[in-house]
Amino acid sequence: MSIHSIDRARSRPQLVTSGVRVERGGRQVLADISITVTAGTRLGVVGENGRGKSTLLHVLAGRLRPDAGEVTRIGSLGIAEQEMTVDRGRTIGDLVDIELADTRAAMRRLDAATSALAESRAGADVEYAAALDDATALDAWDADRRVDIALQELGAITDRSRRLTTMSVGERYRVRLACLLGAHHAFLLLDEPTNHLDQHGLEFLTDVLRSTNSGVVLVSHDRALLADVATHVLDLDPSIDERPRLYGNGYTGYLEGRTRERVRWEQAYERHQIEQARLADDLSTAQNRLQAGWKPPKGTGKHQRATRAPSLVRAVNRRLENLHAHEITKPQPPLQFRLPELPTIRGVTLLHAEQVTVTNRLTTPVTVELSSGDRLLVTGPNGSGKSTLLAVLAGHLHPDHGHARLATNARIGLVAQESPSADHRTARDVYRTRLHELLHSGVTEAQTVSLRSLGLLQTVDLARPVSELSMGQQRRLDLALALAARPHLLLLDEPTNHLSIALVDELTHALDTTPAAVVIVTHDRQLRRDLHHWPTIELGQHPNDRP
Repeated sequence: MSIHSIDRARSRPQLVTSGVRVERGGRQVLADISITVTAGTRLGVVGENGRGKSTLLHVLAGRLRPDAGEVTRIGSLGIAEQEMTVDRGRTIGDLVDIELADTRAAMRRLDAATSALAESRAGADVEYAAALDDATALDAWDADRRVDIALQELGAITDRSRRLTTMSVGERYRVRLACLLGAHHAFLLLDEPTNHLDQHGLEFLTDVLRSTNSGVVLVSHDRALLADVATHVLDLDPSIDERPRLYGNGYTGYLEGRTRERVRWEQAYERHQIEQARLADDLSTAQNRLQAGWKPPKGTGKHQRATRAPSLVRAVNRRLENLHAHEITKPQPPLQFRLPELPTIRGVTLLHAEQVTVTNRLTTPVTVELSSGDRLLVTGPNGSGKSTLLAVLAGHLHPDHGHARLATNARIGLVAQESPSADHRTARDVYRTRLHELLHSGVTEAQTVSLRSLGLLQTVDLARPVSELSMGQQRRLDLALALAARPHLLLLDEPTNHLSIALVDELTHALDTTPAAVVIVTHDRQLRRDLHHWPTIELGQHPNDRP
């Protein structure tokens, strides 16, 4: 196992893995990852939550050494992770300097080479040509301007003196992403980059990724982004030979190829089972003949008559052994989300909010009236108050103006945009604690939902500490906690963030058909297309947002 990193701006950029395998706690997370990413490659990485997508990015970035296999990189690399560790005192300007370190160094080398050339030093012309090539490859002269443009277009904070610790997770992510897009790295590794972007930011990111010469490895649940950007898709979900599948022809090629692959697997497994049953019958017949002293018809040679039955047994056993040596695993159906039957309160307004505003957070007065079965989409740019509105509707935040009233006995389930800080309790224990709180508050046991019945987490993951779950698995737990009391009203803030594509499809259908009332805040373009028939509120721009 090895990782080779060769940072040469003038070399042909290349990111190659061969036979990469990663294990965590005795559990295989990645197996036999062999990919090649070059300039212009835009590789989408997909798979169910917990399949190792983020782990793969850490391996590619050199932050995690694989247990087997090799990783070779030629060219600079930038990574945008789902979560970002912030050093106390670090500012936006510091983050810009970190991401532009290569361009800063290239300009320093060019300045030194220019001085050497002006002084006619020996070999100065060669040194100058090399430095000029490096600076040109990175387009170093324009790097800061590119970062400033990206900060503006992504709706990020532009004040370079602002401390990162004073910013939200989404604000920090947008700054980090803007730095990466402006740095002109040879490779961009992006982990769920659309989670914190509004419509304008999504369109800007899409345009940049489609036009960049950098190699891109993109972990994303965003179906619209994958369809618009990906040239290839790596599927980490289980396959017939337990190896990942690489599909060409973008997202369309992946959807078509995955369907064909699944059909072939199911057909191969069925043929294998039929052949195994046939050989078992043959073996039983041969053994019965051997026990009964069966012999072939007269006319067969004496030696053959004596040995035919035992030889049949041996032959069938050999074929069975060969069949077992090439065992085909049964295609396991993925987790399937099952939304519990949610209750209704007919003839009653569940929630009424009248002209609610929150100073500096929700400046557009909003009036909402919701009854069982009602649907509402809330959209608008970052900073316009969408999450604040949900907090008001949920009763977690009192409005500065207006009022919000919930019907007596009506229950609300809220999925906030960010998961609570992960602790060391298991997922099962966290859920049990939630059920205990509900029972203590007066919710009956018959009104609660068992965690296993939701189809959101594998049994093995229920026993794992929440801190060890992937972001997608933590998000699944958040959804389960919101559904625990069978709410009459569901409030969901960016519900597709971090979730697998399959779960997003299942969740979309469930939310569109449940008899409960549902309010969704989302920037997800495909989700908005799928739910275009829902009534929509679009909040106005926040005064501090870009024009």
